[in-house]
Formats: sequence, structure tokens, C-alpha cells
Amino acid sequence: MAEKIILKIDGLSISFLSDKKELDVIHNMSYHLYQNEILGIVGESGSGKSVSSLAILGLLPKKISKIKSGSIVYNDQDLTKINAQTFRYIRGKKIAIIFQEPMSSLNPSMTCGEQVKEILLEHTNLSKTESKDETLSLFEKVKLPDINRVYSAYPHEISGGQKQRVMIAMAIACNPDILIADEPTTALDVTVQKDIILLLKELQIKTKMSIIFITHDLALISEIAHRVLVMYKGSIVEQGKVQDIFKNPQHHYTKALINSRPSLNTRLKILPTIQDYLNGTISYEIISKEQRQEKHQLMYAKKPLLDVINVDKEYISKSGWFTKPQSFKAVDQVSFKLYEGETLGLVGESGCGKSTLGNAILQLDKATNGQILYKGVDITKLSNFEIKKLRKDIQIIFQDPYSSLNPRIPIGKAIMEPMKVHKLFNSDEERKEKTMELLNKVGLSDDYFNRYPHEFSGGQRQRIGIARTIALQPKLVICDESVSALDISVQAQVLNLLNELKETFGFTYIFISHDLAVVKYMSDQLLVMNQGHIEEFDDADVIYNNPKKEYTKRLIDAIPKGL
Repeated sequence: MAEKIILKIDGLSISFLSDKKELDVIHNMSYHLYQNEILGIVGESGSGKSVSSLAILGLLPKKISKIKSGSIVYNDQDLTKINAQTFRYIRGKKIAIIFQEPMSSLNPSMTCGEQVKEILLEHTNLSKTESKDETLSLFEKVKLPDINRVYSAYPHEISGGQKQRVMIAMAIACNPDILIADEPTTALDVTVQKDIILLLKELQIKTKMSIIFITHDLALISEIAHRVLVMYKGSIVEQGKVQDIFKNPQHHYTKALINSRPSLNTRLKILPTIQDYLNGTISYEIISKEQRQEKHQLMYAKKPLLDVINVDKEYISKSGWFTKPQSFKAVDQVSFKLYEGETLGLVGESGCGKSTLGNAILQLDKATNGQILYKGVDITKLSNFEIKKLRKDIQIIFQDPYSSLNPRIPIGKAIMEPMKVHKLFNSDEERKEKTMELLNKVGLSDDYFNRYPHEFSGGQRQRIGIARTIALQPKLVICDESVSALDISVQAQVLNLLNELKETFGFTYIFISHDLAVVKYMSDQLLVMNQGHIEEFDDADVIYNNPKKEYTKRLIDAIPKGL
């Protein structure tokens, strides 16, 4: 690795204006980036990772933000002192960025090819024809399949992994000196994530550009970065070589980030959180194999709570007046049993049929064929009135709590609403009392009753979603990617909460996720889905330790393991 410093940040402090108060968000931040280096920046939401990176590109919101002190020097030029015109030349050409959410970063009204071509026309002297050829060449470089189709496709017509590759093609179009990758793999499947990581490493070696890779996942950083800096509440608390930080972390926060992720080898009863580390209250109690076996013997001796028999879900697509309708099986002959008190993990890549199967069980999207027996009754044959009554027993915790809560209703009323619909309790006073109790159960205060969803963090909103789900005291809860968008330590808190509620109320879970590490930790049995059918179905530990199918091996191999 070359020793020339290409970017130097020295004593950077940034503040935001909130309710006419100045709020410091970055405190005296100093670090440097070498030429031909991948630097990892790790920390949770609100730690200042993205804000400090947007400052490098001059993209901080003008009216509400202020660089109070410090310098950002790129190739002997202080970026805090240049005008908009100079920034326009640097941005995209010299320093480029890949954003976290490609769908909101790509223009939905332009084809993917046109969007990359636009960058080339803006920053190079290439003609329109040459720009198109160069765009196709870039699509080849980022390993997009069928480059001509992607060139003419709109963003909604390609997969999440392909959209991210288009973003990378756009970012590297002008051979920048520095590429900032801001959480570029957060919402992707583990296999797609691994492909993107390998692609970025490969491009970095070929082009010798420097990369700042931002994430909340330390295990992921270990797979790509040379050096890492750890951020907490707007300050750098630790920095150094990746091996040193992993093998010998000094700060409690770094130790917590490394250990909050579920281990693939041991099953702790309670996952440690950031607060546990800072307070020194970590529990190392392990669930032994014997304890698991004993629990399973009792659980599987009973009758199943849910019996899914040969379920199909077929969709018919018709794209034009004269075209023959085409059928697509999203779920194909799926059968399994689920027992009271069990957590069944449902895992697979996007598009494998996990959520479709969950919706069929919930009767939100009826199965085409097969039976779904709940407590011995085939719920596919129920009337609408009977399904409404069933809703109390089978509930769902959604992936995105923000879009599943009404932004105009205070969260207290949102939790009371399903109680009212299902005529639980005798009065609103009783319901309010129960809601306060539920808020406390999920680790939130009574004071939050009259607040609105936008006033909460992602982790708090997920807790509100859980409170709303358990308000009906259901028997079966489907958790659909309910922790995938959360920070590692918030994820640990929510997983602990779900396990605690399961013990308290005797819930049964179907836990849907593409993150095998989390699913393995939570699950008794594991069901691996691929293209609508079951690849493997067995005890979670058995599948992880001895996967039989190549597809399962690939999923396990793609989990970031850390050093």
C-alpha cells in the first residue's frame, strides 16, 4: 500500500441547527486516507459516519449545518474553502459516492444506461456514441448480466443487487481518486453482499483508487478494509489496522460492536448490547446442547400448532393484449409443521418465496393450492368473518416499522387501535392502561404515548411495532425481516426482547430473514428456501454445521465471519 496521503481531515467539527439551537454532531475529528487504500468507518446510526463523509463532498444541507472548525484537505486543496463551481468539477470526477439506497438514488424516470452516460457527458470529452460504449464497458466491469438489457431498463426493472452495481458503475465512470461507499450493502442478501464486496476489492486493486467504506457491521469491514476507524456519538473512539482492532479492541464500544452480533458457534441466552458493555453488566450464560434437546423433546411431543401441506402460490402475468399469459410459481409444494413455543427460521435470498409463504399463512395472499391447518382447522377455507377473528391469533411484525405506522396517529392510539377492533378490554381507559404496560414491556416510557412515529429512532419504532403486534396476545407471530435494517446493537436489543416476550407469553415465531447468523441464533428449526421450494429443513445447528445442499453452503459461506 502506497504511503502518500490523498485526503486529510484535521480537527473537523460540524453542528446542525435544531429548533434554533446549535447541536454539535461531529467533534474534533481527525484522520487520513492513503492512496490505494480501503479505509473502513464503522459505527451505529447517529454516530456521524455519513455526515462526515457528506462534508467531504460539500453535500451538507446549507441552511441547517455548519462546519465550525477544521479542514478537509484533498491533494493540498482545503475542500472547506472552495466554491460551488470547483466542487462541481471534483464531485463525481475526483471524489465519487455510492449511496446506501440505490432505488432512491437512481432516477426512476431515466433508464440505467442514460444515467451513467449523463455522468460521462458532464465530466469527459466523449461523444454520445463513445459515452454509450463506455457505459456498456462499465456495466461489463461491474459484472452486470445482459448489459444491453440493463442499459435500456429502468431502475424498477432490475434487482437490488443489479441496481447497486449500476450505482458503482456510475461512481467509477470517471476513474475517481476516492470512492465513498456509504452502507452500500445494508439491504442486500448475504450472497449479493459478498459479490459487491468482492467487486469493490477487485475494482480497487485494478484502478488503485482509495475507498472509504462506511458500515455499522464490523465483521463486514474485516472482509474489505486495510484500516478501520470506529465512531461513537460524533467522535472517533478507536482507529488502526483491521487485525489490531479485531484481535485487541481497546474501547468498550468497539468490544460491544464485535460481540453484539450473534455468534455462529455458541448460543448465548442474552446477546450483549452496547449498554451492557458500558455498564459492565454482560451475561455470558450459554444455552447448552442438552438444554436445547430437552426443550425440543417436550415441544415436538405435542400436536403441531400449524401444519402447512403442499402449499403452492402461483401468479399469472399478462403483459399485453395478444400475448399468452405466463404463470410463475412463487411457492412450490411447501410442507412443514410448526409447534407451540417454537421459533422456525425461514431463510433464503430475495425472491425465494419467504414473504409470499408468510402472507399465505396470514391469509393476506391466498395460496393457490394446498392446506394450511391452524390448530387442526384448514384456514384456507375460512370465510372473511372467520379470517377476521383469526387475525387476533396470527400477527406480523413488519420489516419497516415506519411505513407500517400511520404518521398522523400518536403511537399510543396506534397500539390501542387493534385492541378496539377486536373488542379487547371494556373501555378506552383499560386499553390505555394496557398500552402503557406494553410500552414498558418493550423498553419504552409511558411519556411516549402521545408522540408521533417520526419522533422515534428506527430501533424504537421497531419496538412500537412489536408492542402493537403483542397487544392482541397472539399465538403465532410472523417476523418478516424485522431486524434487517437495524444497527447491530439495536438488533441485539430487539432479538433479546423477542426471546423475552416468547418466554413470557408463550409465543410461536416464524422468523423470516436473509441473515443466516441471526436466524441460526433465534431458531429451533431452520427452513431454507430457494426459488419457491424447500432446499433443506432440519435443526438450525445441524444445518449450519453440516449443510447438505450447495445453495445452503453458499448462504453460510457468504456470512461475514470477522477475523
